[in-house]
Amino acid sequence: MSTRIPVPLTQFVVKMHSRCDLACDHCYVYEHADSSWRSRPKVIGDEILAKAAERIGEHAAAHRLSAVRAVLHGGEPLLAGPDRLRRAAEALRAALPPGCALDLRIHTNGVLLSRAFLSLFAELDVKVGISLDGDKAANDRHRRFADGRSSHPQVLRAVALLDEPDFRHLFAGLLCTIDIENDPVAVYRALAELRPPAVDFLLPHATWEEPPKRLPGGGETPYADWLLTVHRLWEADRRPFAVRTFESVHRTRRGLSSLTESLGLEPSDLAVLETDGAFEQVDSLKTAYDGAPATGLNVFEHSIDDLARHPGIAARQSGLAGLSADCRACPVVRSCGGGLYAHRYRADTGFDNPSVYCGDLMTLINGIAGNGGSASVPAQGGEPLLLAALAPAQLDELARGYGGADTLAALGRSQLSLTRAMLAAAWDASGQGRAEAWGLLSELDGAAPAAVDAVLAHPYARAWAARSLGGDLSVGLGELAALAAAAAVRAGRGDAVAVPVRGGWLNLPTLGRVAVPDGEAVVTGLADGFEVRAADGSVFTRLDQPLRRVRLAGGWTVALEDVDPLRDSHGHAVAERLPDGELLGWTGALREAWELLGRDLPGYAEGIRAGLRTVTPLRPGPQGRDVSSAARQAYGAVGIARPATAPTLALLLAHEFQHVKLGAVLDLFDLYDQADDRLYFAPWRPDPRPLEGLLQGTYAHLAVTEYWGTRTAAYDGLPGEAADRARAQFALWRRYTAEAVERLAESGALTALGRRFADGMRESVSPWLAVPLPASAERDAERARQERSQLRLAGA
Repeated sequence: MSTRIPVPLTQFVVKMHSRCDLACDHCYVYEHADSSWRSRPKVIGDEILAKAAERIGEHAAAHRLSAVRAVLHGGEPLLAGPDRLRRAAEALRAALPPGCALDLRIHTNGVLLSRAFLSLFAELDVKVGISLDGDKAANDRHRRFADGRSSHPQVLRAVALLDEPDFRHLFAGLLCTIDIENDPVAVYRALAELRPPAVDFLLPHATWEEPPKRLPGGGETPYADWLLTVHRLWEADRRPFAVRTFESVHRTRRGLSSLTESLGLEPSDLAVLETDGAFEQVDSLKTAYDGAPATGLNVFEHSIDDLARHPGIAARQSGLAGLSADCRACPVVRSCGGGLYAHRYRADTGFDNPSVYCGDLMTLINGIAGNGGSASVPAQGGEPLLLAALAPAQLDELARGYGGADTLAALGRSQLSLTRAMLAAAWDASGQGRAEAWGLLSELDGAAPAAVDAVLAHPYARAWAARSLGGDLSVGLGELAALAAAAAVRAGRGDAVAVPVRGGWLNLPTLGRVAVPDGEAVVTGLADGFEVRAADGSVFTRLDQPLRRVRLAGGWTVALEDVDPLRDSHGHAVAERLPDGELLGWTGALREAWELLGRDLPGYAEGIRAGLRTVTPLRPGPQGRDVSSAARQAYGAVGIARPATAPTLALLLAHEFQHVKLGAVLDLFDLYDQADDRLYFAPWRPDPRPLEGLLQGTYAHLAVTEYWGTRTAAYDGLPGEAADRARAQFALWRRYTAEAVERLAESGALTALGRRFADGMRESVSPWLAVPLPASAERDAERARQERSQLRLAGA
């Protein structure tokens, strides 16, 4: 068994009771292939609960998890009784380390739910989900007592209790298993009338060995047809409640994470604890074959890390690589993700198959894309992005100022997702013009995803969307067409798209630009290049000004972006096309600066290499003053006016890339109260800034402090002007940065995650404060501090 842990587990289903008071004939626990329930204890024991809580707490502490979700399940968990449910909730909450939140839920059929139970759940902060298949006729088709009686009245009574003001905050939503014999309109209306916060519409569990029900004379994709009917009603009603399936299709088509395990390519991070203490894989595997979920592991002899290494769990964490060849070649694979793992099972080939619902899923995804597919993108910043984009250990690594290749790759993936979302939202807001360009991008995203990813990962791809969404009418839709054209050229399939030309240049992001007469040119991507046919009929087949790249030591390549019209996003005047002499100057300076970064900032250099793709030359400031910046909507790029020396360039690269990293973190996590409108003084500035400005500056100066610290160490014991300057700068910046960290911590505006981030910054700067320095260096630093203080007072 591998010692590697692919993904820490963050979601746990705890089986409180292995029996049920209903006899639903579609239940995967009792009515499908697996029969392990027969030999298990009816109720989970207290010693198992205690050990399970201990194991989960250990795992959360070891991986510094920021949140854990636990679902109390069954059978019917209410059969375990209030006392045991209390002990489970209290044990789980007490075992988690400080800073790790518990999202605790219970999933019940609702028959036994009472005010007493709900009062307990309110005390323990337990959210409640209820199974209900629709109106009485729909629900009674499967959800009956063993003697045939209807459970519908009891379930409605339970939902009514949850709708009372004292308990409404506990209502997690409804789970509805689809039956194509039920009227989708009646089911939707019955559920909507109950005002649930969310509804999960679930495909009935099936495999290639036991295919799903089909109706005589019905269509080829009855489950998609059923769901699309519901989707149309849901959209017409303006989405009165959350539906994870529909929202996941919308999200995954725009590059965001799925909200459900049954769609998308995100790795599964869920495991099950049975009443006998056995660890199992996801419950739905019970529908495949007898013993399918078994791991052979138990809570007393094995840790959660052991469970995370299990091959069966790792198989559900391998993304695209873990799908069948048919799935990997499918144009909707990013949304579908191969469907639910259990639904792929066939006796002769195991799980290496498309879902038994393959046709339904394709029809559903394409149907949603054409019906409501242009709806506004769901707001980002909630749990799914937070959990999927960056592991807690990676966030802590970034908080200390650093970030290795894996962490920067994760940041890059999250930024690519946000770029996709913003492009879609901007296209929607524009009135969906240039539909042919958008359609080509969408088609290539399925047929040649690497080409689309390469173009959308260009730092300035998002700049158009940001400006368009910000109301800048001057940007138009030309950039969207240019992105599609660049993707078509990279794909080389013969696709053509019309691109407007203004100012005599046709820009192909990531490639360069072509001198073309104004008008509208048609760009065609060919196997061996491209063709541009101008409005006057002239044809062009080469780039007049290609994007130039500098190859640095170790094989790292960085682009010098001096042609893209949206490179002015940095807020400073950009340099025009670099003449050959200036290009040589930049090439030499970058190569020397990269060597210096590897020597003086090795902890930062790996992340810079992994995440910095583009340097945009800026014009120097007055009297040749150094100018540099990072644009929030241009991840992977920094703007710099080439300074006089390579060491200064190295320091500017590190400083600005800190802003790039923190901007990406702030896109994912709320580190401070967004409503805080106070201004804060940074020790190094004369003017007060919003809290984000103080945070940005502090984070950037972690690298500055370390730079001067390593330079001071290099000059240890040596005399000279350079050594004295390094010591004075180190004394100044370590003190400034430490003061700024404490100012942030004392602001009262940081979230819990923000305080944890500040702790990480403090952890990095504190050791530098203990480094002894000559008294002369401290005096020079104090003199500089006094001069800056005078500037602040003069400004006041």
